[in-house]
Amino acid sequence: MARERRRPERLDQPRETRRVLVPTPTYDADAFGRLSERIARFIGTGKFLVYMTIFVIVWVIFNVIAEKLIFDNYPFILLTLMLSLQASYAAPLILLAQNRQADRDRVQYEQDRGRAERNIADTDYLTRELASLRMAVGDVATRDFLRSELRQLLEDLERPGGPGGHTQGGAVSSSD
Repeated sequence: MARERRRPERLDQPRETRRVLVPTPTYDADAFGRLSERIARFIGTGKFLVYMTIFVIVWVIFNVIAEKLIFDNYPFILLTLMLSLQASYAAPLILLAQNRQADRDRVQYEQDRGRAERNIADTDYLTRELASLRMAVGDVATRDFLRSELRQLLEDLERPGGPGGHTQGGAVSSSD
């Protein structure tokens, strides 16, 4: 047998652990999380409460009435054990579902915050642009300004004595 040539170990990465005899169990954490959310969603419904109530009532009635088929006597220890087991699994599943929802909420919050920051930046930019346009328009003669100046000139021309309201002798008229 030819001996395998060893690759040099990289110090920036952890060593690979090799278990030949005992395989390492793996699971898809995301699939497990989705399943736990489904279970938690179902446990939080009225339908679940109705089903559990019917199950407990049927269990109790069956074990009280059926004399020959009784498998859980009056203190109903098996029923208590089953309900305790169900509760012990339900609590961590609900917590897992809440953690996943909190993670989604945190991502959504970060996206909303980024969107809000972009909106603020856009608003600031548009405000500066609008201010610069107003300053530029302030230097430009507007249509209303030109009309008022032309009216003034027309009135000056129509006055007796010519433009500027001066009479022929150079004296200013009293209408000014």
